[in-house]
Amino acid sequence: MKFEAILFDCDGVLVDSEPITNGVLCTMLNEAGWPISPAQCMEVFIGKTVRSEAARIEAHTGRPLTDAWMAEFYARRNTRLADELTAIAHIHPAIERVHAHHGGRIACASGADRHKVELQLAKVGLAPYFEGRIFSGHEMPATKPAPDVYLAAAAALQADPARCAVVEDTVTGVMAGVAAGATVYAYAPLGHGEPLVAAGAAHVFASMADLPALLGC
Repeated sequence: MKFEAILFDCDGVLVDSEPITNGVLCTMLNEAGWPISPAQCMEVFIGKTVRSEAARIEAHTGRPLTDAWMAEFYARRNTRLADELTAIAHIHPAIERVHAHHGGRIACASGADRHKVELQLAKVGLAPYFEGRIFSGHEMPATKPAPDVYLAAAAALQADPARCAVVEDTVTGVMAGVAAGATVYAYAPLGHGEPLVAAGAAHVFASMADLPALLGC
């Protein structure tokens, strides 16, 4: 299929942010009284918003998930991202090639808050490729695994969602892309692509260096 547009997730696809964000969250959950390990934290929260797991957090900590706690989480997270964030390996030449091949018809459709997405893309030098085409699940009626953010991105690019490719790395994100009607390419650098295929990914790949060719660029 010749795709009309390519829609990218952000965390874990464009930037290697998951270990940083998860590290801050894990520390703060332990401080709040939930003795969760980094591995357990990643398993529970990867691909999801913190607020979507509020009931689980409150059950383990015995206290409400307040706006003040979330504000501190965002502040601590953003400080570490600004200091430590790096790009996913091989993503710069991949994005450059995909962007050129599709005449700029690419977008970043993330489940994260807009400030985080824009901070991260600027930090790693990818912002120019996505200028004016950044979509946040926080600004939609429902975030991933609902398809809203991908449908909004496709609509903004005047592309049929069924003729879009989505690049994702989590089960939650794959489900969102599939629900939008797109063809989903799942990035699994460490292998373990079976859950992504089970969620509906059409292709699984292990290196961003391979992505442009997979997309027909």
